[in-house]
Amino acid sequence: MSKYVLVDALSQFCVRYVIEVPDDHNEREMPCDAKTWAEDTVTMEEAREFSQHFLGETVIGSRELTQEEVLALCDEDNAYVKTWSDEQKIHTFVTSITDQEEKCKEKVEQNGS
Repeated sequence: MSKYVLVDALSQFCVRYVIEVPDDHNEREMPCDAKTWAEDTVTMEEAREFSQHFLGETVIGSRELTQEEVLALCDEDNAYVKTWSDEQKIHTFVTSITDQEEKCKEKVEQNGS
């Protein structure tokens, strides 16, 4: 019989911003250098994204779950699906053995092996 394993991971991106800094930035209410002005603009989420590069996922933990725990967690994390059937939730949110086999086949076909 198969098992369910919850894996917690962080997705990481390198995001770049190019910030135009006014010449009089150091004469304003909060004097600072140009770098600090630009960094504060990003921190305040007021910057337009210039580019991004996906760095991958870092697994930070995992644990086995019962099907009942999976369904309860699904309702907690995705409140909009509480009215769905258990089968719909499992089919939509759980990566099945079949899903994994299909991904493996796709990778083999892409690599020509």
